[in-house]
Amino acid sequence: MGEKAELFLTTFNRIEKWLQDQLNNPSSMGFSEMTRRLAKRTDTLVDEYEEDLLQLAHLRNAIVHDRISPDFVIAEPNDWAVNKILAIEAHLTSPERVTPRFAKPVTGFEENTALTKILAITASKSYSQFPIYRQGDFLGLITVQGLGFWLANQNQKGSIELKGKVAKDILANEKRRENYAFVSADTYSFQALRIFLNNPRIEAILITKDGNSSGNLLGIIRPNDVYFLEKK
Repeated sequence: MGEKAELFLTTFNRIEKWLQDQLNNPSSMGFSEMTRRLAKRTDTLVDEYEEDLLQLAHLRNAIVHDRISPDFVIAEPNDWAVNKILAIEAHLTSPERVTPRFAKPVTGFEENTALTKILAITASKSYSQFPIYRQGDFLGLITVQGLGFWLANQNQKGSIELKGKVAKDILANEKRRENYAFVSADTYSFQALRIFLNNPRIEAILITKDGNSSGNLLGIIRPNDVYFLEKK
């Protein structure tokens, strides 16, 4: 048996063992059935690789069962198949988490922060999300889009008056849009992507240690941050 076939089979066996572990080691369930069952779950990437895994299982069977002699097999995997199964193994068994990938300092703002200050920060620092708090309790998220809506509404009423306006005045509009989500630091990056895909209203995902909305912010994820994650 060639080196490529050996590498392919050992990698396939590791994936099979990982599938078994995810299903609590079922005693009599084949590779294809395990793949189909796990593809229905949202806590793994099996659904993205279901067809690839099923096709690779056919190749594995050909290598193992269709031998002409102990040292010769009819099906010898090419470089593409070997590289493909190695990549799938890496991303199934060790998917990227949101931290440290999206960890960054995030500034929170009190509800009485002047609107003029928020607009100034938007212009000078290009901030596009403003987490708003009341003495440590999270109240909501102001975004540049929300600011635009609020300014447009004010303009419809006549002149835009900024004096005396504070963050909580803008937040009243933002709350109706449910534009944020919280995740824990050990959430997988692909799960963050699915949050955005399943709810287009979400404009930012906030990261705290355990996903608690009043925890210290460890990072923030915008849609564009994860939409361009390559399928592994």
